[in-house]
Amino acid sequence: MAIHIVKLCVGVSSVDELEAHRDREMAARRAAGEPEVAMHVTRMSPARKDEVEAGGSLYWVMSGAIQCRSEIIALEPVTGADGIKRCAIIMSPQIIRTAAAPRRPFQGWRYLKPEDAPRDLTGGGDGGDDMPGELRAKLLELGAW
Repeated sequence: MAIHIVKLCVGVSSVDELEAHRDREMAARRAAGEPEVAMHVTRMSPARKDEVEAGGSLYWVMSGAIQCRSEIIALEPVTGADGIKRCAIIMSPQIIRTAAAPRRPFQGWRYLKPEDAPRDLTGGGDGGDDMPGELRAKLLELGAW
């Protein structure tokens, strides 16, 4: 059975901003002749690696709520320039918007059971997705979703 990961998207306040970052990352990978996959490096490796790689996604928290996800392809050990071992989360470059799911700040990442994961959006504007980011964040804070 698959399990997901939830992580704060530090320094990014909207899905549009994350998509722009991902577009730059994919352009750089194409130019370097590298595979077009997204990668995020984190300090700790999930103990439940097999479950995450069995169809899990990385759910991103921005502006106080889960707002999107990326499908995880693999978890690979990497060593940083400082010699510290880390975990590279290799993901599909596609970003899938989800229904808003409020989350308080936390450090690192957390597991997310499939039954607790927010549903994918199909473009219907559910959860205020068609609203300006600041307004949507304030409504989330007030408990609108």
